[in-house]
Order: sequence, then C-alpha cells, then structure tokens
Amino acid sequence: MGRIEPGTRAVVMPLHVSTTFIRDPDNGYSSGYSYARPDNATVREAESVLAMLEGAEAGALLFGSGMAAATAVFGALEPGDHVVAGTVMYWALKRWLREEAPRRGLTLTFVDTADLDALGAAVAPGRTRLVWIETPGNPLWTVTDIAAAAEIAHAAGARLAVDSTAASPVHTRPLERGADIVMHSATKILNGHSDVVAGVLAGARADAFWDRIRGIRAGSGGILGPFEAYLLMRSLRTLHLRAAAQSAGALRLAERLSGHPLVTHVLYPGLPDDPGHAIARRQMRDGFGFMLSIRVAGGEAGAIATAARVRLWKRATSLGGVESLIEHRASVEGPGSPCPPDLLRLSTGIEDTEDLYGDLDQALRSAHGG
Repeated sequence: MGRIEPGTRAVVMPLHVSTTFIRDPDNGYSSGYSYARPDNATVREAESVLAMLEGAEAGALLFGSGMAAATAVFGALEPGDHVVAGTVMYWALKRWLREEAPRRGLTLTFVDTADLDALGAAVAPGRTRLVWIETPGNPLWTVTDIAAAAEIAHAAGARLAVDSTAASPVHTRPLERGADIVMHSATKILNGHSDVVAGVLAGARADAFWDRIRGIRAGSGGILGPFEAYLLMRSLRTLHLRAAAQSAGALRLAERLSGHPLVTHVLYPGLPDDPGHAIARRQMRDGFGFMLSIRVAGGEAGAIATAARVRLWKRATSLGGVESLIEHRASVEGPGSPCPPDLLRLSTGIEDTEDLYGDLDQALRSAHGG
C-alpha cells in the first residue's frame, strides 16, 4: 500500500483507463500491455495488494463481481468432475450451482461442511475435484475448520476453495491453513463503501488449474474495470481500520442482543456459546467479523415488522459497508433456503454501537406492540 508512482512521486497510484496500447517497432509489447480485456495496470496494482494480504503465491485476479470470480473456478473444472459444497453459503451462488453447474457436466453434493464427518463422507476419492466452503457461512455464520477441510479435500485428490467474504484477510487467511484458492466478493468489506461491485480470487500456487481460471477471465471479459479497481485501492487503504471497528461493534451488539427479551437466538461465532466458537478462535484473529444474525420473537411476522421499523439501520441487501444494514433473508432466498423465517441478518457498520443497539431495541419493541 506504500508504493510510490515513479514518474511523479505521487503517494497515490494513477488511474489507467486506456483500452489499447502501442506496439513496439519489432511488433512486441515491451510495456507488458496490449489490450485492456485481459489486463490493466490499475487492476494489476490492486491485485498485488490483495495477493499480499492473502499471502497468495500465484497472485490475485480481480473480476467484475463476486459471482464472476466464483463461477470462473467452477468453469475451470472438467465435465464429469464432482464438487462438494456447503448447504450454508451465499444463496445466489448456490442457486447458480443447482441450475447451471449440471448443464456444464458437473455433479454436486451439498453437505454441512461444519460437520467434518459428513464432509469426509461426501468427498469421493479420485472423483471429487473441488471442495467449496464458506466460513463463516452466510447467513447462519456457521464455521468450518479450514485446515481439516483441506486435509479431507487433498486426501481425495481435490482442491479446497474458500469463500472468505465474511472474514476478510484481516480475520482469516485461508491459504495459510491449507486452502488452494480463496474467493471474496470484494463488493463487501474489502471495498466497504457500497460503491463498487467486484470479486477476487487468490491462489496458493500457479499451476494449470490457475492458468485455466486466468484464461476464463481473459476470454469471457470478466476483468474488473480500472475505475472500480482504483476505488477498491482507495478502500483497501482503510481495510484494517474498518474491519477492526466493525468486528468490535458486531461483538458488542451480539453480546447485548443475547439478553434481549424479544431476541430468541443470536448467531455470531464470537459468542462463547456459539457452536463454531472454538474453531473460530483457532482460525480467526483480531475479531470474528462484522456479520451476525438474530432470530426474533413472533416468527416471520415479528422479524419483518422489526426490519420495517428501524431508523438508523438501512433496510437493504449486501453487507460489509460502513453503513449498517438489516435484511430478512428468508424473503430474499425463497423456498429451499436454510434460513429460518424469523431471522434477520445484520451487517454492522461503523456507527456508534449504542445508537445501533438503541435503534434495534426500539424496532423490536415497536414491532411487538411495545
């Protein structure tokens, strides 16, 4: 993050928007750039920071969205390959896997990846080529042991990919725990300002599979635009400050909401009684992330009524921004969702925690006639 622009000595790197570049007299491209679809200098700069944050030997690849990044991994598999993925994961990707992956010749098994016995039973040695986990898993925030999942995947001859969007490299570095690929929806806390849609993959090693992913991005035109990469670089400068504040706020909210008479259950891996707390303490550092969910008295009606009565929280989708967001996920995900109908997903921003709690308290009491 401290690199200086060599031409002007500027402390902020420039934005390169050109779509094409001049060829040398000998017909080559000594600059390393020929056309903007496969590569861009501003994108490359952001990728170098992300690779550093993840400790990624292969580097990082930025995509136009988290979905574009994730689906590129599945696109690099061969027809007939078997994939194991979590039952608790980002709903849009799970829907894509159910609808599109079979059309590409992939076979799928969904399993509770937090249950290592179930994960081990789902993996077929010699047939399973990819294990995809999300930890903490959206929106129940279940925690999967990354190192143990890596051992299971590798013993079967498969790769392990980890969606670490809710943790960010501030709290978890999956490659250090044996993962082969880590994915983020960079739209979320990596950018953190609700003004960029982006995705990123970081690889543990450069190999043929990683090269196929890179080729998919180049061929499909999935690269992030330079202006979005420039904004993302701006945001990465404050990532650790934002993540620390948002994680601390989420923990304080989880602790206070655990005692609220109209909250039946708080889901947050930072709570000592959370089923994933011990694993989270082992593989997360400097906090447990900015996301939590609450189950509300009064069932679905109580949850929706509560969301309708907040004033400071923003009733909107997405997560990880500096503004706090609340959403009734069962309404979004629809039939087949593992999300209970009484659940509200909370993305903690950087507002005063007492103000955030007070707003939820008044919304809960108002929704229940208080």
